[in-house]
Amino acid sequence: MGCCFGKGQDQFARDLISAHNRYRAKHNAPSLRWNSSAATAAQRWANHLAKQKALQHGDHEGMGQNLAWASGKELTGQGATDMWYNEINQYNFNNPGFASGTGHFTQLVWVETTQVGVGKATTNDGQTFVVANYIPPGNVVGRQNFEKNVQRAK
Repeated sequence: MGCCFGKGQDQFARDLISAHNRYRAKHNAPSLRWNSSAATAAQRWANHLAKQKALQHGDHEGMGQNLAWASGKELTGQGATDMWYNEINQYNFNNPGFASGTGHFTQLVWVETTQVGVGKATTNDGQTFVVANYIPPGNVVGRQNFEKNVQRAK
């Protein structure tokens, strides 16, 4: 799994994927497999975000993307995944579809997504930027298959 990470980041990636797959199993979504191309792009974008010290989507053509940021504390793979998953509290399973404030959650559990790659970069002043790229992308505005791809937890 670890082609693209510096020291310590292989464990971060393993933790993030494990956390993803535990949540995905609760929602009848298959486990994600590692994609080194997605990881290379994610690391490149995480490095860019750390240099800019700004959080914005980019460099993920053909992939879904989740971003996370923390300052002054360690951001673990489990922690980033928990941040994204906690958007479940805002998702309306009775009216499935794209909604502001739930995109990280819906991408995380999107049934048709099968692969992920992740990057992490930390600035000198302790800001951490995490980028996860997903193949194929999920939760795209206008898609009508949220009911199939974002299932209630078992």
